[in-house]
Amino acid sequence: MKDLVGQYFPVLDFGFVSLKDFMGSDKDIEEMARVSYQSGTRSVSDTRGLIRYLMSHSHSSPMERCEIVLHMGLPIFVARQIVRHRTASLNEYSGRYSVMPNLYYTPTKERCTKQSATNKQGSSPEQVFDDDGEYGDFIEDAYQLRSGMTKEYKCRLEDDMARELCRIDLPLSTYTYWYWKIDLHNLLHFLNLRLDEHAQWETRQYAQIIAALVQRWLPLTWEAFVDYKLGAVSFSYQERQILNKLISSRENILDIISLYGKHYNLTNREQQDFIKKINNIPDREQYNYKLPEPKNAEYYQELISKNSHGAPT
Repeated sequence: MKDLVGQYFPVLDFGFVSLKDFMGSDKDIEEMARVSYQSGTRSVSDTRGLIRYLMSHSHSSPMERCEIVLHMGLPIFVARQIVRHRTASLNEYSGRYSVMPNLYYTPTKERCTKQSATNKQGSSPEQVFDDDGEYGDFIEDAYQLRSGMTKEYKCRLEDDMARELCRIDLPLSTYTYWYWKIDLHNLLHFLNLRLDEHAQWETRQYAQIIAALVQRWLPLTWEAFVDYKLGAVSFSYQERQILNKLISSRENILDIISLYGKHYNLTNREQQDFIKKINNIPDREQYNYKLPEPKNAEYYQELISKNSHGAPT
């Protein structure tokens, strides 16, 4: 893990996640849970067994022994989703003191999908643009819009207007930067939510890099986290009742779910989610996240410097 400190892993078009510091290990989690034991008297299997017990029974306080500090470059709209996890400490690049870089996130053609018909806050797989020409028009419109905003921002700076006012019309696609420190308990909660397929795609890209770091850092904890959180499902009281009926019955499973779902006042969506829990068993390899080829800090320093006063990239 120490060999990863200071490396910058690229995300999206101009973003990154960089490991700055970390504290704690699988053994330290065990030590916190046991409070007192003779160092060197426990085996790896003892550590693994205890961590799995902690994870399966949601005993989270020993996880707070471990902390990580990340340097991140990310679009403001992604930052606003991540900042909802208020259990982290952060210091963000300030547009009140510094000039904001003219770096903006642009989704790829494949990423430009339509609004989901069933999820008010999500996307559907259906593409917006049928051909490259339509996507090119979208890119051109975005460029013109951002060019106008960038020009206005620069003019305000040249007029010596306060930077805290110059920045107010910059778009949510603008890149910002922060240091993010969080303990393992709250980090795993973040990953459990933001690795989910329902999380916004751009935010998931950052979560996947962080997940890959945690895999390297705490392999026993990550294994237990996949088994008891990421790869697991929970059942409601009504679902447990239906499962009891299924176990004792030879009737068609879908008929049973439909019949007792209505009986126990489950909505159609809840019934469909219940079926997915039973049928969809994910492949463990799905949770094996890989780190991309890193870049050095100078790459991003030059990128930001080059785009500090010109037209948007």
